[in-house]
Amino acid sequence: MNLEQIKNLREKTGAGIVEVEKALQESGGDAEKAIVILRKRGQEKAVKKSERSAKEGVVAAYIHSNGKVGAIVKLFCETDFVARTEEFKELARDLAMHITASNPKYLKPDQVSEKIIEQEKEIWVAQLEQEGKPKNIIPKALIGKEKKFREESALLTQPFVKNPDLTVGELIGEKIGKIGENIQVGDFARFEL
Repeated sequence: MNLEQIKNLREKTGAGIVEVEKALQESGGDAEKAIVILRKRGQEKAVKKSERSAKEGVVAAYIHSNGKVGAIVKLFCETDFVARTEEFKELARDLAMHITASNPKYLKPDQVSEKIIEQEKEIWVAQLEQEGKPKNIIPKALIGKEKKFREESALLTQPFVKNPDLTVGELIGEKIGKIGENIQVGDFARFEL
């Protein structure tokens, strides 16, 4: 582990020098493993900070270049100081762009209504029967299909359009760890002609 490694990892992650150094020691000098360690710690910080009040923030919009689809999102943080930072505003714009591209219907997977799940289950059962799946496998397959459907329908569990290795929730968790404040998505809407 050398100074150049610490500097590079710090630039990539935005983590503090001490955190980067500890992560590199834990990973045996492997930068990729150190990033995973830092991301996990960022998530831990996000959980601790998620209980703090977030009443400041920004409203951001994104309109696609064709002028036919766009989105608007409210993004909350704890202080006006953070709300005015370029990093926070960029996150809000990125979320609006993601909403435009991925069309989430809900914020969290547990917000998908049971009525919609029941309608989808009827379709899934018909599809599975048509594929010739045994009756005893269908209930297990439905559990997986429901989980996937809920995750694909919810903003926080969708893969982030700019980096599909992260979900939107993980991206926000990383920003919470880096910025040091609770960040929450408020309302969002997508419009299309």
